[in-house]
Amino acid sequence: MNKLAAAARGEIPAELVIHNARIANVLTQSYELADVAIQSGKIAGIANHYEGEKNFDASGRVLIPSFIDGHIHIEDTFMTPPNFAKIAALHGTGSVFADPHEISNALGIAGLEFMFRASLGLPINIFYGAPSCVPASEFETPYEELDINAIKSMFDRNLVNHLGEMMNFPAIISGDSDSWAKVLLAGKLPVTGHAPGVSGKSLNAYISAGISSDHECTDLNEAREKLSRGMYIMIREGSSFRDLKTLLPLIHDNPLNASRCMIVSDDITARDLLANGHMDYKLRIMLREGLNPFIALRMITLTPAEYFRVYELGLIAPGYNADFVLLGESELDENFSVKEVWKSGRLIVRDNDVFDMNDTEHLAPVIKTQIKNVPSQEDIQVSYSGHEGELINVIGITEGTTITKTLQVTPKVHEGFVVPDTENDIAKIVVLERHRDTGQFSAGFVRGLGIKRGAIGSSVAHDAHNFVVAGSDDESIITALKALAEMGGGLVITEGKNIIASFALPIGGLMCYLPPERIACDLTSMETQAETHGVKIPHPFMVLSFLCLSVIPELRITDQGYIDITNGGRQNIFVR
Repeated sequence: MNKLAAAARGEIPAELVIHNARIANVLTQSYELADVAIQSGKIAGIANHYEGEKNFDASGRVLIPSFIDGHIHIEDTFMTPPNFAKIAALHGTGSVFADPHEISNALGIAGLEFMFRASLGLPINIFYGAPSCVPASEFETPYEELDINAIKSMFDRNLVNHLGEMMNFPAIISGDSDSWAKVLLAGKLPVTGHAPGVSGKSLNAYISAGISSDHECTDLNEAREKLSRGMYIMIREGSSFRDLKTLLPLIHDNPLNASRCMIVSDDITARDLLANGHMDYKLRIMLREGLNPFIALRMITLTPAEYFRVYELGLIAPGYNADFVLLGESELDENFSVKEVWKSGRLIVRDNDVFDMNDTEHLAPVIKTQIKNVPSQEDIQVSYSGHEGELINVIGITEGTTITKTLQVTPKVHEGFVVPDTENDIAKIVVLERHRDTGQFSAGFVRGLGIKRGAIGSSVAHDAHNFVVAGSDDESIITALKALAEMGGGLVITEGKNIIASFALPIGGLMCYLPPERIACDLTSMETQAETHGVKIPHPFMVLSFLCLSVIPELRITDQGYIDITNGGRQNIFVR
């Protein structure tokens, strides 16, 4: 006998019945007071007077689908998938679509395999995308290149269910055969995008490859253009980069756009997850901004489920997975609270506690790379051989966005070398290749960090994740590089020959096994210490990490030198 159908008809008691629930329906934009019958992990039916083997009285409280995050890099939380899943589940998240290109840059395909294994048996669903750009561009040096054969293997082994963000937009626009082949390999599966500032005919070329979404919109007009050309808009609300309030008029002006827009995290810290929440936090923002609750809810439930073609998620309806959240209230408003959470009909969260956790600590790959070729202070000096008045190119940080500017400034010169100019907020920045121990490095300058003394450094350096250090003097920079090499990766603050503070990230230089509360505490401590060295920008280590991402305009720095992806690639320090 088909028990699902029998339970739906009410002929047999369902395994579980949620009685007297006020069900939020994002299709009808209304509530329905009814019972929800669950059988074999699925919603069998919604009606009055169902009988269950087990019963739960919702007492008229609101029942909503579990939240879905359509784009996140779990590695950027510094947490392993199990620790991330615990926090996400507590806040009502049922599924995330994660792009593992961070760990794949740092550890190759073994990194993706680790993430996949570590995500089995968790209280949330973690769906991975095949990292399409390892390296992100030809100007970055990862652990190993993941070519089309590697990506095909990921699909064949069912490690992934979509193609991760295609960051090398210039290659797609120019018709590069290798980049196009990766997109075409995905077939009818979703291909997520990354096209900051791309517009007009170039945007047409990018979309024509089959890339169907973008999370890099920071401007309303940009988002409207991409939406009008058929793209799904992933509205980012992370830790350093927050676009939700800017782009929310897309929905205010036309609520129908909610079917083509979703809210995502992209990059978020453990500290922000603990302090603010996950998708529930983003929902509260939308409700505070006056968005219709059902419209807001759709963008973090049904829309991402439909985009990724996981049609059993995102709705409370017959045949859908029994993944839902019971609120503490009878109305969905900005003061809502997550009280109980079910996954496939199993109660996994109650009284702020999570059940059904697995332990995957033993699955960690061997990761500590032995780095011996660290440059000397003399090596990283920048000789000034130009004539008087010659300018240098400097990376200009734009606070609150991933976009940087190319600044042309008069250098500070001492004894024939260009040196940091702390009075004008110009620090030296050095990137050292760490995966193959080649000793390859580059040096440049950056404005906007505020460093007055010492240096800050990290092995989190998007996307190839080599070592990056910015500082006020060469000695502090070299001390930081040596400390990172000794740790095998992490965050560090130095002054002269002294290591002032450090935070080890032993899993690929990106993650650790510390509990989320400890990670949040240590990250706060590192940032507080950085402030005493003059660093004034919020989330300085995350901002530092993005200065190495070659596929975002304008000026960036990798182990291969200054890069401007929209201006021909490699750039000189000196303005010619």
